[in-house]
Amino acid sequence: MRPPLLHRRCPELAGSLPFLRLGAAPTPVRPLPGPGTRAELWVKDESGYGDGGWGGNKVRKLEWLLPEARRRGARTLLTVGGLGTNWGLAAARYARGQGLEVALGLIDHPVDEHVRAQLERLRSSGASLHFLHTKARLILAAPWLFARHAHGLSLPYYLPAGGSSPLGTLGAVEIALELGAQVEAGELPEPAWLVTAVGSGGTTAGLAFGLRLAGLRTRVLGIVVNDTLRLDSRSLLRTARRSAALLRARGADVTGAVPAADAIRVETAWLGDGYAHPTAAGDQALDRASAQAGLTLERTYTAKAFAALLDLDAAGGLSGGPVVFLQTHGPR
Repeated sequence: MRPPLLHRRCPELAGSLPFLRLGAAPTPVRPLPGPGTRAELWVKDESGYGDGGWGGNKVRKLEWLLPEARRRGARTLLTVGGLGTNWGLAAARYARGQGLEVALGLIDHPVDEHVRAQLERLRSSGASLHFLHTKARLILAAPWLFARHAHGLSLPYYLPAGGSSPLGTLGAVEIALELGAQVEAGELPEPAWLVTAVGSGGTTAGLAFGLRLAGLRTRVLGIVVNDTLRLDSRSLLRTARRSAALLRARGADVTGAVPAADAIRVETAWLGDGYAHPTAAGDQALDRASAQAGLTLERTYTAKAFAALLDLDAAGGLSGGPVVFLQTHGPR
């Protein structure tokens, strides 16, 4: 198994922080001249990552979370998400390969063709699905969910929405370290901006931390697509610092790598009516990305992030150097 770049950067973690390779790394980078942006535009394409039944950046988080669940002796993962959760589907399909059961608490959001197809995938994944409808009812049902899926005295290993715990966030740290290695190898110039959707915050936080570990000055531009969680820059930086604290607790020296206050810029103007509510700008960006850049996006995360990138670029808001778009959508 090819070791993660984080273990190479911090060899002391190899014995204290288990890792399970679930995809082929590194994911590619390539220029995107098609959209005709003012900034030099590139993509780091996570869509092909993952050897199982789903792909994308969610798999990166599971590479750290699944071995931790096994280390704790867990038999079931309990996690939460919306009806069309990519995270929940990835967790269900990859956990099965590790002998783990998965229970999902789901809340409502708008349903379109993609969500209906995703629900069918979730139903066939083997996961136990609990339709709680609202965040308030999900919170109230939490004690019952833990009891329902306990095995004797062994409670489920709980993973927050999107797997965005300090440990799960290391998946995005690994993406950033890969980008740093690709810059060092001359595959692309050092970016000024790395643009990503912000759904649960772990990817944005991990990228900011990982970029500093990689020695890059690149800033993360997070496009908020979820109105059910607190996702301001201060909260995201707090998550990054918790991941840094985790690495220190496991024996790593990350002095000087914790991101400063300006490492993350958050934009909320492309959210629309809320999580999973499509927007006209997102739909236009989805079509433009397909026709001009060869990218397959979806309406909840990546289309809104790409719409923000295009609009901010047109307004001169992404100056300072090349821009990298993180393609996180990984359908199979």
